[in-house]
Amino acid sequence: MDLLQFKKVFYVRENKDIIKNFSLSVESGDFISIVGASGSGKSTFLKLCCHLISPTDGEIMYNGRNMLEYNPMLLRKEISYCFQIPHLFGDTVEDNLNFPYFIRSMKMDFERVNELLLRFNLDKRILKEEVKNLSGGEKQRIALIRTLLFKPEMILLDEVTSALDVDNTQIVESVINSLNKEGTTVLWITHSPEQSRRYANKLLTVDCGEIKSLEAII
Repeated sequence: MDLLQFKKVFYVRENKDIIKNFSLSVESGDFISIVGASGSGKSTFLKLCCHLISPTDGEIMYNGRNMLEYNPMLLRKEISYCFQIPHLFGDTVEDNLNFPYFIRSMKMDFERVNELLLRFNLDKRILKEEVKNLSGGEKQRIALIRTLLFKPEMILLDEVTSALDVDNTQIVESVINSLNKEGTTVLWITHSPEQSRRYANKLLTVDCGEIKSLEAII
């Protein structure tokens, strides 16, 4: 079943075509690796996937409905975006991990939080740590945990292991692969040829704002 469809989508910024005539379907449960040179439009594509930006032309359908018809706040509870450079806020790690509960008017589930901290090789004492004192790798893992506290329908990952060492990269890959096996659709930008094929079932290559190929990985 198609979860997401791009129908002849263009995105123009400052009179330049960033995305040109994108037409593709993302099936529910897909794990798609997105590759291509820097500046080819990969991150712009992910932003279009969650309505952070709107297409200049064409149509994006989510669950059979035009994405522009959705309430953006409700949509982003189903489609989560994790940036290459993590955006943490507030003073402490706990402030960040409480946020998904706060916007749902719920109390923080410390059992769920501790479960994810453990899966990402982080001690629960980090909850009281000030954000400004975290390493780049710790910030990235906290941003991922914040994204995964409530399981999304689809997760968009923009080079999220670029600041991680080999061991923590493997941990993140394992968690995301498990999430995909549980039914979450994954779109992952990577510059690593090995990573792009390790767990994905499809490989999307983007070149100069256009789809160069979309191939199945066997």
